Parts: sequence; C-alpha cells; structure tokens
Amino acid sequence: MVSNILEDKNYKELVSEQIKEIFEFLIHENQEFSITANVEATTFSPDLPDSIKSQLQKFSLFTLANYTYTTIVVDDEYISFEAGFGAENFGSLVKVPLHSVFQIVIDDSILYLNPVATVEKFNKKEEKKDSMSVFKNNPNNKRFS
Repeated sequence: MVSNILEDKNYKELVSEQIKEIFEFLIHENQEFSITANVEATTFSPDLPDSIKSQLQKFSLFTLANYTYTTIVVDDEYISFEAGFGAENFGSLVKVPLHSVFQIVIDDSILYLNPVATVEKFNKKEEKKDSMSVFKNNPNNKRFS
C-alpha cells in the first residue's frame, strides 16, 4: 500500500532532502515562490494571536516574496522566514519542517507536491513537558509524588 511508503521514515527523509534542494535552487535563481504547509507542525515565534491563528487552515498558503523572501533560511530540517499576519501585519518567525511543505508554487503553478505532509504522525507538534512531569514519570521518583 502507498501508506506504507508515505509513513516510512526513510521516505520522509528523502522527500525532505528533495524539498531542501528545490528551495536552494529557487533561492539561487532568485525566484520568489509560495508554499502550502501543514500548520499543525509549523511554529510561530512569537506565537500568533488566537484571532489570527484561528483563521489559518490546516494547509495554509505562505507567499515568500519581497521582505519575507529576503528572510528565508533553509537548513536540513526546516525552512524559516519572517512574515506578517492579519490586518495589523503581526510579525512572526515561521518555522516549517521540510516534510510538512505540501506544495511549492510559482506563479499559480504547482512546482512540487509532497504527500508526506498529509501524514498525521509526522506532523504533530511535540508537547513540551515541564520538568516536574518528567521527574514524576520516572518510576524511581514515585515516592515524591
């Protein structure tokens, strides 16, 4: 089944590398582009206000042009860029895992399509655990609960 391939960690890494190389090519060519990304795995710093965050769809379009384009950073795991949101142009650093990029778009044409971005197990944000929870989860520390 195709789900066996899409959910394979090695395939996810292969796709991430392809996406990274496409981004590097586009940047080298000075080509502005847009991405559709699975926002469930995307982080915003500072976090977006609820009034803006609630307007985002699970797969949201980000246009990387003008100032935003100049702030793009690509590494082995993420693409990040600064963007403004909402009527007040609320500024945030957007950090998208490469495997969560669903589409790369140029001039309303899809350049690349990534079905791995739809795989739920790869696109869940890791919940941060406070140190006390981690401490209490250690069986040797149960007496302190």
